[in-house]
Amino acid sequence: MSRKQKFIVLFILFIVPLLFYISLQFSTHNFGKLPIVSKGVIDLSFLNKEHTFENKVTVLTFLGNDIALADAEIFNLNEKVYKKFYGYTDFQLVSLVTKKEEQKVEKLKKKLSINTNLIKWKFLFVSENEIEALYEILKTNESLDGNYHSKKAFIIDKENNQRRGKSTINELKKVDLFGYNMRSVAELKGDMHDDVKVVLAEYSFALKKNRSEDRRKNRISNEKR
Repeated sequence: MSRKQKFIVLFILFIVPLLFYISLQFSTHNFGKLPIVSKGVIDLSFLNKEHTFENKVTVLTFLGNDIALADAEIFNLNEKVYKKFYGYTDFQLVSLVTKKEEQKVEKLKKKLSINTNLIKWKFLFVSENEIEALYEILKTNESLDGNYHSKKAFIIDKENNQRRGKSTINELKKVDLFGYNMRSVAELKGDMHDDVKVVLAEYSFALKKNRSEDRRKNRISNEKR
């Protein structure tokens, strides 16, 4: 075996496992959580007893009383966020719409369902006052427009906390942010996609940690018998 071949074998046997271990330790000890910007968001069950934020990572939108005005926003959100996460068990997207828009929503759902599985997209039909009541509880720097609509989407975690990370977009890096502009593909594709991923990963990491702890306790308990 040549000197070069020996070096390659030694590298594979010793250096690669060491680099993997260092990488694993770094990712474990520096696991970041997405910042909470507001706690205690009122639960969806306040509006509809069949729906809740609890045990779900929710993307929340306010489409108001004229969903035609939000066509581009809905398309962006569907393509850049919803389609990426609807396969996760604990993910949902909730859109609040006024009751008079029910027929328009059905047409919208038919159009979306051509290439989208809407199983995790919930449209809640509520009053304008109910839309306003929930929106006012969120921490945000913009009001609803005259159609009880917002161009922003929001992340609500399983404990009814509103989440938002720092932006990756230069002009937004020093700005206090609370939601995600659905008219901005860059903001959805970059900020929101990454932030939803982080929150889902938090719960996945916590679940795996709890299961590991349970197995350890069971093993210790069995050894004592």
